[in-house]
Amino acid sequence: MEELIIAFGLFLFIEGILYALFPSKMKSMLKKLELVKDSQLRTGGLIFAIIGFIIIYYIKS
Repeated sequence: MEELIIAFGLFLFIEGILYALFPSKMKSMLKKLELVKDSQLRTGGLIFAIIGFIIIYYIKS
C-alpha cells in the first residue's frame, strides 16, 4: 500500500512539474487530444498499463 501512495505522489509531482514549466505547451497538447479517436486513446492507455504492470512485476520479483 505504501508503494501505491508513493507512485501516486510521483505521478502528481511529474504532472505538476510539467504544468508549471510548460503551461502553454500543455494547453496546446490537451487541445490536440480532442482530435485523437477514443479507440486510439483506449489502445494507448492499455499498452501503457501493460508496460507499467510488466515493469512493476519485474521489480517486485
